[in-house]
Amino acid sequence: MHGSLAANRSLLEGLVAAGLPDAVEALVCPPYAYLQQVAALCAGGALAVGAQDCSHMAEGAYTGEVSAPMLADLGCGWVILGHSERRQYHRETSPLIAAKLSAAARAGLAPIVCVGETLEQREGGEAEAVVAAQLEGALADEPRAPGLVIAYEPVWAIGTGLTASPGEAQGMHAFIRDCLADLVENAQAVRLLYGGSVKADNAAALFACPDIDGALVGGASLDAEAFTAIVCAAAED
Repeated sequence: MHGSLAANRSLLEGLVAAGLPDAVEALVCPPYAYLQQVAALCAGGALAVGAQDCSHMAEGAYTGEVSAPMLADLGCGWVILGHSERRQYHRETSPLIAAKLSAAARAGLAPIVCVGETLEQREGGEAEAVVAAQLEGALADEPRAPGLVIAYEPVWAIGTGLTASPGEAQGMHAFIRDCLADLVENAQAVRLLYGGSVKADNAAALFACPDIDGALVGGASLDAEAFTAIVCAAAED
């Protein structure tokens, strides 16, 4: 929940001026209030636009909600679903995330489904079981979800300055890849992103891992220079 009309323009102008590499698919997901502005600023350029969430309903008496068709109408091609902050602060459950995934698919949005464990769960040896359950729950109704992307975001590494080592991240990504083989068609085509305090100085090592296809960037995405460096690191992989 960052941004203003002026700050958004400055950030996007900085990214355009930096010249993001064509070899990397990059997108920005601003708050709902700024989607129309950001979509207009990104039109015809290298940056795609997505949303941070969507409703599980297409329309109706759901005051305060934003539907997937509305997002598509504004020019979004992507939507983040099941982010750890939505799970934590809004008590979103796997059945709700599955319903949102179905709504996104019907509207033609490519879903970025987030999974990840807390520090307590990791230290208790439950990390894989938690992630497997989140994957199974979210994908229960959409085994063919077009354009599906999975983002592994260890909750203990979000905004804390902590980052999973490349080995830890790769281990979980390989586990996710194995899980997907039983849950979706063409699991090898599903892109896996790492999202946990990704920065310019650790991006290259993460992208070098065989099952890490990209990043879900948090705080570093608010700085044009830092975000550009991360995108360039992906291009060099």
